[in-house]
Amino acid sequence: MRILPPLTALAVAATLYVAVFERDRLMATTAAEALPSGAETSASPPAEAAMSVVAIATAATPVQNAVIARGRTEAARQVEVRAETGGLVRSDPLRRGAFVTTGQTLCALDPGSRLQQSAEAEARLTEAQARLREAQVNADAANRLNEGGFATETRRIGAEAALESARAGVQGAQSALEAIRIDLSRLTISAPFEGLLEADTAELGSLLQPGGVCGTVIQLDPIKLVGFVPETEVDRISVGAIAGARLISGREVQGRVTFLSRVADPATRTFRVEVTVPNADLVIRDGQTAEMLISADGVMAHLLPASSLTLDNTGVLGVQLAVEGRARFAPVTVLRDTVDGMLVTGLPEQATVITVGQDYVTDGTPITVTLQQAAP
Repeated sequence: MRILPPLTALAVAATLYVAVFERDRLMATTAAEALPSGAETSASPPAEAAMSVVAIATAATPVQNAVIARGRTEAARQVEVRAETGGLVRSDPLRRGAFVTTGQTLCALDPGSRLQQSAEAEARLTEAQARLREAQVNADAANRLNEGGFATETRRIGAEAALESARAGVQGAQSALEAIRIDLSRLTISAPFEGLLEADTAELGSLLQPGGVCGTVIQLDPIKLVGFVPETEVDRISVGAIAGARLISGREVQGRVTFLSRVADPATRTFRVEVTVPNADLVIRDGQTAEMLISADGVMAHLLPASSLTLDNTGVLGVQLAVEGRARFAPVTVLRDTVDGMLVTGLPEQATVITVGQDYVTDGTPITVTLQQAAP
């Protein structure tokens, strides 16, 4: 039996094991043997190399802050003018887009038999007034005779009852006549306020029933800008604050906050805000998209290059600061983007912000800082 091949295989396996798994220990032993006598066998680890970065020294400045809200334009007032009584329309219609003034006739209804009813009611009132005068004379006569002992108490009471009945008759006739006159006054349907017709008024010859629409009037001067702000921003807005807006057409307008809801929308948890804007030329229409900037209390902010912003390992937006020779991550909140850079809050009043190399350092990395002049 040959034993040489197995011994050779075992020797090769032992050599490979030492070369692969015991390499570090073998190298350390070799290095120790190579040291001269009396030399130290232990050495301290090399110091971590500092990363070269570029930074700017920045100071916080007061910035006029604003709450951004998207919304739409809305007519200050809009009403469907309806008939209070029925009748045939006897006036020519006013066409949509026409400008109407307060009290201008929109629809005139035919009186029909109402004029005859009015005349009959006046006649009944005249008759009732005559009966009242007669009953008054009879009651006075009965009282005098009763006082002189020439008439019974029953006769006096009867005369008083006739007088009260005559008075009630006069009141009933007056009420009937007044009701007819009110109905006649409702035959003319007028504009409740100055504005524009959104639709044609009722056509000549059409029959309007009580509650039928004569026309729709909208008031566009002033006009409202309606937006919705989140609950995190609503406390920064107050009634009377100045607000500006840019319409989808590019037109810019300015007004003041006139309404701020106290109740959130149950679906979106946002609050309705209304801004009133002059619109004397009626150029702004109802329903246009608008982006509003509502002034709020100013804050201290830093103006930084957009490239200086970075993310930490958890995805938080911030910047890397140079603090005593090391990088320190600081989260920030972006107020808005400007042509000169990003306005951010959340930093100390004085800060040194890394602008070049911030993506190659982590919190605590040693750095060598080269300062550059900040943008004015």
